[in-house]
Amino acid sequence: MSRKPEPVQVVKQRRDAMLGKLVAGVPYIQFLGIHIDRRGDELTAILPFKDDLIGNPLLPALHGGVTAAFLEVTAIIELSWAMVWEDMESGKVVDDLPRVVFPKTIDFTVDYLRSGLPRDAYARARINRSGRRYGSVHVEAWQDNRDRLFAQATGHFLMPQRDG
Repeated sequence: MSRKPEPVQVVKQRRDAMLGKLVAGVPYIQFLGIHIDRRGDELTAILPFKDDLIGNPLLPALHGGVTAAFLEVTAIIELSWAMVWEDMESGKVVDDLPRVVFPKTIDFTVDYLRSGLPRDAYARARINRSGRRYGSVHVEAWQDNRDRLFAQATGHFLMPQRDG
């Protein structure tokens, strides 16, 4: 006998609570002002523009370190989201889920394709591989046009040990 599906609002609340828990676990996200937009299981990181993020005021262009951090945070949240998805979707309450241990960066290579302009930036990560020990992620960042990237990155991560 199959279980009656949960109301859509309950599922949305559980997913949003879990995403909030992940984001709260990375203080640098708040420092940069990044927020994460969730549509189903797809995450988009948003870096709202503020003057503090400018590295070269003559251009003006986003600081390269801000761009790299934005991409790396996006990759880590995406990997973490994938790790907790199965437990979360099984109906476990967020408070019942174990404390999130984030993947650790092994290496992270950023390609700066053009200057980041003084406006909001967006990024999405795609997991290439996520195993028990190792994860590989590709991240793309854009501003006004999704087809016109200003940066992309590939990262490799040490996955946290999972119980069970």
